[in-house]
Amino acid sequence: MQIAAEFIVSAASAKDFPRDGLPEVAFIGRSNVGKSSLINALVKRHVARTSGAPGKTRLANVYRVQRGSMPPRYLVDLPGYGYARGPRGRSGQGARDEATREFGTLVESFFNRPGSRGVMLLVDARHPGLEADLEAARWLRSHPCALGIVGTKVDKLTRAERDRHARELETLFQVPVALVSAHTGEGLDDLWKMIASLPRQTVA
Repeated sequence: MQIAAEFIVSAASAKDFPRDGLPEVAFIGRSNVGKSSLINALVKRHVARTSGAPGKTRLANVYRVQRGSMPPRYLVDLPGYGYARGPRGRSGQGARDEATREFGTLVESFFNRPGSRGVMLLVDARHPGLEADLEAARWLRSHPCALGIVGTKVDKLTRAERDRHARELETLFQVPVALVSAHTGEGLDDLWKMIASLPRQTVA
């Protein structure tokens, strides 16, 4: 199936996001959970910059995508939470506090605009039940948006682990969880179906 994808903008504040009214689906998750890699896998090309270093994405990177006859929409790669580098590459409380403030301001600016949007919360399928992910889900449910849960890096699990972690994730989040691998392509067709159906809530 033909997929069109292009980078649009790196948004630092609400005024930088597109204003043409297309539906938006944001990818959010802990640093290094694989948001950018998953976007590249979905569109079958390298449009999102990836890095092995956590905390690399500090802006909201916006991509316009269209798969087959699906109406176009934006995928938004939001900064990862839970990691910050300090001076000279060392992590420190001051850097974490600053990154947390920047993250909160930018993500709030994504939500607090008119339009139709949904959010995919990405969690590492190898580590279900991390408090940071559970807290993020609680916070996202307090906002006017449709929420989907995606378990990444499923290719790194054995079949027994995959089944066990899938059950645990669905119990924790109380919704079906899509298990995907950016490396093997597993689960990407189902994820596209979630993306197509997700932005069903509109903020006035």
